[in-house]
Amino acid sequence: MNGEELYKEYAERVYKYLLSITSGNYSLAEELTQDTMFKAITKANQYTGEANIFTYLCAIAKNAYISHLRKEKRRAKGNETELDNISVEVDFLAGEGEKEIYKAVHSLPEPYKELILLRIHTDMSFEQIGEIFGKSENWARVTFYRGKEKLKEILIDRN
Repeated sequence: MNGEELYKEYAERVYKYLLSITSGNYSLAEELTQDTMFKAITKANQYTGEANIFTYLCAIAKNAYISHLRKEKRRAKGNETELDNISVEVDFLAGEGEKEIYKAVHSLPEPYKELILLRIHTDMSFEQIGEIFGKSENWARVTFYRGKEKLKEILIDRN
């Protein structure tokens, strides 16, 4: 598959994945999507074919996001990172009930937060999510269930 085909087939899905882990930051998700696709195309010889190509692209995207957060954290010198906040766009677009759910999701510890956002915002299977985390499909299912239970507790405590 050449670079253009790779981009056409996967860029939108990678963007949705990044949108979910960047708390709905559209411009950051777009920027990181471009970085991810560029890295994937320029380093195509490093893809061994062991993982599903979408899963491989999500791993690149996640690493790009982590790098971005580290740079921002160094720049901000102790200020909150984007991961700790819900973006203005999500606050504006979401209704009050959805807003409370998003706030509750973002208050979850990792890996629950990321896993729930992946399931909500992408069409990834538990198997693919497990691959991103370097874990099994069963781990992804159990962690998702536990995350939902923690989310319920947070929402009940807030009411």
